[in-house]
Amino acid sequence: MATGEKAPRAFSMEELPGHLIGEVLTSGRLAAGDLARLEATCRALRPLAEHAASRLCAARAAFAAMGPAARGELLERCGGSWKKVLRFLQSVEQSSGTVHTSSGNMQVATGRYHTLLVHDSSVYSCGSSLCGVLGHGPDTTQCAAFSRVPFPSLSRVVNISASHNHAAFVTELGEVFTCGDNSSLCCGHGEVGRTIFRPTEIKALKGISCKQVATGLSFTVILTTDGQVYTCGSNTHGQLGHGDTIDRVTPKIVELFEGLAPVVQVAAGASYTFAVTDDGTVYSFGSCTNFCLGHGDQHDELRPRAIQSFKRRNIHVVRVSAGDEHAVALDALGYVYTWGRGYCGALGHGDENDKTSPELISSLKSQVAVQVCARKRKTFVLTDEGSVFAFGWMGFGSLGFPDRGSSDKVMRPRVLDSLRDHYVSQISTGLYHTVAVTNRGIVFGFGDNERAQLGQEYIRGCLKPTEIMFQKSMEEIVIAAPSG
Repeated sequence: MATGEKAPRAFSMEELPGHLIGEVLTSGRLAAGDLARLEATCRALRPLAEHAASRLCAARAAFAAMGPAARGELLERCGGSWKKVLRFLQSVEQSSGTVHTSSGNMQVATGRYHTLLVHDSSVYSCGSSLCGVLGHGPDTTQCAAFSRVPFPSLSRVVNISASHNHAAFVTELGEVFTCGDNSSLCCGHGEVGRTIFRPTEIKALKGISCKQVATGLSFTVILTTDGQVYTCGSNTHGQLGHGDTIDRVTPKIVELFEGLAPVVQVAAGASYTFAVTDDGTVYSFGSCTNFCLGHGDQHDELRPRAIQSFKRRNIHVVRVSAGDEHAVALDALGYVYTWGRGYCGALGHGDENDKTSPELISSLKSQVAVQVCARKRKTFVLTDEGSVFAFGWMGFGSLGFPDRGSSDKVMRPRVLDSLRDHYVSQISTGLYHTVAVTNRGIVFGFGDNERAQLGQEYIRGCLKPTEIMFQKSMEEIVIAAPSG
């Protein structure tokens, strides 16, 4: 500073013009947590922060698609706080992709005996790689610690899906890569029935920008950025949605969706598929052996069919999860619905009765859910407060409750007390293991570890959530052995 010049005067935020602060707050780059922290530093900004949150909510497609009454009810369920409404909307958007944490963007996906993890656009995997599903090449049969998966240098991964024997990845540029068992041609590379040991781009989708993938048992579902759906692989039950049972060796567009509202999320079960459109309609197709299609019968559907139970009740669905024998859905107000087989209480209604169409879980009505996750006879629900509810089969400790008592079943939603001190942002459950990510980027694993799917070579499993310690470089991840 030159001699004689005055030092710049410090000023407080309150001195800035209100319209300028408003423009900054509604730039679209701030999360609900950012607004809350800003408000905490200066209480005078509370009205502006609330106004900014309401504007950011209105700009979101999911909120815009809701009617005035539904918007009012959501605001009431969020305690009258627009910041909490914004947090709900942002959490739902991130539930099927990467979540924003204080240590970077992350996503976790659990398969049969393996786990995939995205951290700042790089992919890491651990567990069994007998079918090449880990993406480390033909010489790797198992990874006892998370190891980085090699991708072309410019490929930044933003979405992943893991299933029984194959995996799929979407890059920032909208490209789709697959690897794993390709005997059913589910990897989308044409008449190539051999195992794909490393992530390989699907050439048939060149020039088509994609944003999400879902891997079922021997088939793959791909969602484009403009809301169209492509499928490939096994089609024994019509799970590809083309009106027949002919397998597809490369991705083919599901024509029915071309004339409907854009699809915003897809999910794949063992032999069936869900697609959620931006008007809140859920379409299902494929096998209905376990009532998973939600139409009240056991008839396979060769083409996408809207679940009328939701439409009749004017329920706007925003996300759905496809389990092996049951399904779970989340609506725009944070309510949760389940249907399918009720084995071990996986539907959360206090019994083991099957449900042929979606039914509201009454015991969760007081909670505002932001993510639902179903797999082998078990279900997880995340709330807007970061709590985890779990129910269903407790086998191998994959529900996270160490006190099994006289039963291995949890018949109604029960909060996971061991994670109460953490805000859980995302959860994924595989066949016998589960992995969760917190808003601070901490990773917890629990359940079976027989194939090192929890990233540890020396323990067989964890009955309660155990932190997975990893270096900032993410080159190595080591899970701490449970105490006791």
